[in-house]
Formats: sequence, structure tokens, C-alpha cells
Amino acid sequence: MPAASTEASTRVGAGSETTAPSSSPSPAAAAPDSRVDVGTPAYRRMSLALFLAGVATFALLYSTQALLPLISESYGSSVGDVSWTVAAATGGLALFVIPMSALSERFGRRATMTGAVAVAVAVGLVVPFAPSLGTMVALRAVQGAALAGLPASATAYLAEEVRPRALVTAIGLYVAGNSVGGMSGRVLTGWVAQEWGWRVALAVLGVLAVACAVAFRMLLPKPRHFTRGSLRPGAVARTVRDHLANPLLRRLYAIGALFMTVFGGVYTVIGYRLTQEPFSLPQGVVGSVFLVYLVGTVSASASGRLVGRFGRRGTLYLSGALTAAGLLVSLSDRLAVVLLGLVLVTGGFFAGHSAASSAVSGTAAHGRAQAAALYQSAYYIGSSAGSTVGAVAFHAAGWGGTVAVGLLAVAGVAGITLLGTLAARRPAPAA
Repeated sequence: MPAASTEASTRVGAGSETTAPSSSPSPAAAAPDSRVDVGTPAYRRMSLALFLAGVATFALLYSTQALLPLISESYGSSVGDVSWTVAAATGGLALFVIPMSALSERFGRRATMTGAVAVAVAVGLVVPFAPSLGTMVALRAVQGAALAGLPASATAYLAEEVRPRALVTAIGLYVAGNSVGGMSGRVLTGWVAQEWGWRVALAVLGVLAVACAVAFRMLLPKPRHFTRGSLRPGAVARTVRDHLANPLLRRLYAIGALFMTVFGGVYTVIGYRLTQEPFSLPQGVVGSVFLVYLVGTVSASASGRLVGRFGRRGTLYLSGALTAAGLLVSLSDRLAVVLLGLVLVTGGFFAGHSAASSAVSGTAAHGRAQAAALYQSAYYIGSSAGSTVGAVAFHAAGWGGTVAVGLLAVAGVAGITLLGTLAARRPAPAA
């Protein structure tokens, strides 16, 4: 397989760089591709805008995770009840990502993303003043549903506005913003809450999200290649059915879910492990472990170069191997070695996630927002499954149980990628 080959065709819609050979090229075939390329001012503005959107999205989505003990004490509720402040947000996103992608097909990517982030940050400014836990959970569900408008619309926007050779890098930068947001939503709130309480911490994060949202709207270029689609439920259902009938897309959805199963399990349980013997770290230091997310920022941004060198499947194999190595290394009882394991898991996860999600956008010839939405649904299903199963395994068998769950998921990634490799090597049927 050539180094730059991928599982997806480079034909991603109007203006594709893929052309059929012809002795007399038509004017359309000879016309230059007007989509954005790497290194241009428009590409830099677009990348920064979506990076900031990713920061705002994931900072808000996981804003309460590091604050659960404080929120529990404030409302006099159990940790299990308070955990719904996280589950409601991720569940709202998973449930609404496909409907929001349908709105994106009808009303445009930029408009949908702008409306989504505006509602999410507005709710984020209200959440710190929630008078009861039930009110907070309801607000978080609304916030998650609003945030669903970002992920699918963003990748579809990039697939339409960026040249195919720049797509993986552009999506990698967006995912890098996700990692920064996920980190800040935990680390920042943890340290602010330690000094001024959880309500102030959430308010500070809300203001940060507002700043990101304003900059995003000012920087994001107007779309030039969007084609309006249908909002009819039947048409949306047919599009979803078409995507699920595509073997490559099904494999990519499964890979995204399995990678997130590992990541969700590891980062849900790691706090418990580090506060116990032999580490016994204070809560503030445990929260700072999420700075490891910066490794994900680097690996997600580098995913385009990895795909260019090793191909899409080669990058997925490499990402899976790094993740598995990190899981095994983390079994050590030495803190420095455990942190190294987290670095490898985080780097492998974000590189694999970027490669898989960009392949989804590049594969779908129509209904790209729905294609990306299905990936996001699978991704968050994997997050929920990993968090639940990883925690159950930890309570049953300690950290080794969580690692075993992660290794099974990585084995699934390798097996599915191998199926793609074998499918690509089969000779095409005779015409």
C-alpha cells in the first residue's frame, strides 16, 4: 500500500481533485480547485476558528467532572446522582448529534455551528446558579444537545471547504482543540474550585467559552461549497441507512467507539487509582494529571503527517500499538511510569481518533454531516461503555481489570483495521 493511500476515496464532493483520464479535458475538469489549501490565510483562520470551537465544546462538555465531590457536598447528594451532571451532557450530545446534523444539511454548517455554540455558552453561564441538582442535570442535558451541533457540522464543513490533501491535518487541528478543551474543563475548574468554590469555577469556564465562541464566529470563513440538502425525515433516514450500509463507514464507526472505550475507561478510573495506595496523591494534583491531554493536542495535529507517511490503516495500526503499550506500561506501581503510560494512551487515542474521523468525512459522498454524526454517536457510546465497564472492572479486579478491558478494545481496533486491509487487497470485480 502506498504511503499516502487511505481507506477512503479522495472524492469528497464538488471540486474533487480526482479526475478521470481523458484525451480532451473539459473546462470543468481543467478548472482549478477553489477549496482552501494548507498554508493560506483562509486555512489558518479556518483552523484557528475550529480549534477554538473545539476548546469551547469540550471545556463545557466535561466541566463538572473534576468537581463532582464538591457538587455532591453542596447539594447533599450521592456521587452516583451527581455523576448525571456529566452523563446528561454526553447523553444529550449522543442523542441529538444526528438531528443537529440534519439541520446542518438544510441551514448550513456555519449557521448551525454558530447557533449551537451560542446556546451552549448561554446555558454555561446559567449552570453555576442552578438551585438544585435536578435543575443542573436538566441544564446540562440542554447544553449537551446544543453542543451536538458542533462535531458533525465541523467535520462536514472541513470536508467541503478544504482540499482533500489538507483534510486530515485540518480535522486534526480541530480534534487538538477538543483535547485542550477537555483538559481545561477539568484542570482549570479543579484549581479555581479549590480556592473559590465550584460555582465560581463553572462561571470562569463559562466566560472562557464565551470568548472562544465570539472568536470562532469572527474567524470562520463563509462557506463557498455548501449544497443545501433535504430536512425531510424520510430523506434523512435514507441517508443514515446508506451510510450504515457502507462497510468502510461501519468499520470506522466501530474503530471510533473502541478507541473511546479505552480512553473513557482509563480517565474515569485513573483518579481513583492515584488517590489510593501506593500513590495517595491529593485531589489537586490528581486533577493536574489531565495536563497529559496536551500530548493529544500534539498527536492529533500530527495525524495528517502520519497518514501521509503510513497511510490511513498504517496510522490506525500505529495508534493502536501506542495505546496498548501505554496500557501495559501503566500497570507499574511507580508514578513516573504510570504517567508515561498515560502519555502513550493519550497520544495513541487522539492520533487514531483523528485518522478515523477524517476518513469518515472523506468517504461520504453525500450527507457528510449525517456520516460524521453517526461517528460521533458511536464515539460517545464508546465513552459511556468505557466509563461504565472500566469502573466495574476496576472495582472487581483493580487497575489490571481496567487495563484488560482496554486491551480487548484495542484488539478490536486492530482486527477491524485488518479487515479493511484485507478488503482493500481483494481484486475488484470484473465489469
